[in-house]
Amino acid sequence: MINFDLNRMLYTLHPDEHSPDAVRAKLDAHPEVRFVSFTGVDMGNHNTDEKIPVAVFKENMDSLMESGVQTDGSSVALPTIADLSNARVDIMPDPDVNWYVEYNYNNIDYETQLPTGTLRIPSFLRHNGDKMVGSRTFLKESTDRFKAGLMQALLDHPYVFEHIGGIDSADEIEELLMTNATELEFWVKTPDDRADRNQLSIAQELKEQYWKRVTGPVGTAMEQTLEILEHYGFGIEMGHKEVGGVKAKMGNSGTFDHIMEQLEIDWKYDGPMQASDNESQIKNIVRDVFRLNSLEVTFRAKPMHGVAGSGEHTHFGLAAKLKDGRIINLFEPVHRDEEFMSPVGYGALMGILRNYELLNPIISPEHDSFQRLKPGYEAPVCIVTSLGVDHMTPSRNRTILIGLVRDLKNPMQTRFELRSPNPHTNTYLIIGAAYMTMLDGIKAVLDAGKTPHELEASISKKYGEEDFYLETNREYRTERNIYTDYTPEEREKLFGRAPGNVWEAFKSWGDSSFDPSKLELITGGDETAVMILRSYREQMITKWTMEYHDRYIQNTMDSLRRCIRLHEDDTNEYDRNNWEMINSLRNIIGHEEKDRASLLMQARIAIDNADYDELSRLEIEIEEKLDELREYYNRYQKNIF
Repeated sequence: MINFDLNRMLYTLHPDEHSPDAVRAKLDAHPEVRFVSFTGVDMGNHNTDEKIPVAVFKENMDSLMESGVQTDGSSVALPTIADLSNARVDIMPDPDVNWYVEYNYNNIDYETQLPTGTLRIPSFLRHNGDKMVGSRTFLKESTDRFKAGLMQALLDHPYVFEHIGGIDSADEIEELLMTNATELEFWVKTPDDRADRNQLSIAQELKEQYWKRVTGPVGTAMEQTLEILEHYGFGIEMGHKEVGGVKAKMGNSGTFDHIMEQLEIDWKYDGPMQASDNESQIKNIVRDVFRLNSLEVTFRAKPMHGVAGSGEHTHFGLAAKLKDGRIINLFEPVHRDEEFMSPVGYGALMGILRNYELLNPIISPEHDSFQRLKPGYEAPVCIVTSLGVDHMTPSRNRTILIGLVRDLKNPMQTRFELRSPNPHTNTYLIIGAAYMTMLDGIKAVLDAGKTPHELEASISKKYGEEDFYLETNREYRTERNIYTDYTPEEREKLFGRAPGNVWEAFKSWGDSSFDPSKLELITGGDETAVMILRSYREQMITKWTMEYHDRYIQNTMDSLRRCIRLHEDDTNEYDRNNWEMINSLRNIIGHEEKDRASLLMQARIAIDNADYDELSRLEIEIEEKLDELREYYNRYQKNIF
């Protein structure tokens, strides 16, 4: 329960409040803030959190701000960079972004009767005293390269300003502005409750929960979360129910139980680094407030089979701040009633589409990610875009990978929405890498001197047609439903085959090992960026294999054991045949025999032998068998009296 005065608490220190005197004054005025934490982000997307007492921080602020805080590099996820024999890592504060106070609502400060606060300072990671590493470093350097490369391209190709309204020359530009936002979806449940998957699936198909009233403890937690987030200045736009969930039940004690609901929270865009920091902080606040209401939050991409997964649609915008103070959207065309985008917009979109395979390992780095990316449930499985059925009808096609978002009344709203990320996607890495693919497309378009009408024809090309940039044997645009209007074979032929798991995704970075030349487009050949992505690959493949070995195999065995015989000996032949098929699948997947290893045992052996090609093949086969098993068992259950 939140029963304290939110208006008395400190939430945000903006960059212009980061001088030592200003910080000391804020902390003196808010004694409820008892600790300071330098928050770095490693290659596992984990945040560091050292608790420095405020008195110690104030006394040593100058040296801490200059030299950071040392930590043991073997305790953070920086494989191939920091190890036991070379483990020094410094956490270096970033003065150019907002600093946030995070509160422990279960620990009330005696003096102020307010929750105990920790000032969290977003930070970079530095290895061995000289090399800046980690997720935030990758984003910073990528955005710097993007801005420099784009500015040079605009200077070299002045024709482009004939197709961007409100600006005549690159000389008018004072600063390039990159803007991003994420939409956070998550599931909420009461601890230890097991959902009825059939009821969840039916409720989803009937849209019984989508945009409905949020009531009970979930409603309380949502309202408290939105109110608290507003105090931080995140620019909260809304919170609402998503498509997944079932109606909660009132228990005998008079409280709600069996809660299982999917929610979404949206907030205002910001610059790439600030947008990524905001998302990280908002997740922490969501967890804390819902736990205060005895509710468990999961940000997993696919908490349950057969039910909608959680996405985190990521938005990309690009504008120019002119020397006269005006802001011009560089994606917006001059003639918006005749054109979808400027050449810069088309180039950015085409760059993502052509090079999307390079982004896949960042967007989908876990087993869960690929469980979400299945046909249906509004999760994208094809590399394809939608622009709109005509220039005056903005697209709302929810089946595509990346869409053009337009508001005919507001030119500044023109942007892209990438629909494949999920809440576990490393936002720092994907924003940085995606902008680099955009730069590749923009350069190609401007070098070719293409106009919006020519580019519309290019991105709308048919399979087999040659193009100056896009691949011949691919299509990249559709205004149709890719799930109902195409067969699986047509989707794969026209839009490419999606990877089936983590290993297949990482093969775009090299067939069996890390190949820096494959990633030059998104690293620019920069040694630090290459080092960071090599470390990321090592971390994610290690996580994939360890989780599969120690969690997924055990969870699968538990689910196999729950598929129990329900019929009596004198039941009919139909039930017996169903059970025989179920039991056969259970044995193939998980039961050992003297002369035959189960699929799960074969997967264990492949992991132990570091045979990732074999593990990849087995993972896909196991998933196919499990889907078949679920279908048979569901049919079997429903027919038993």
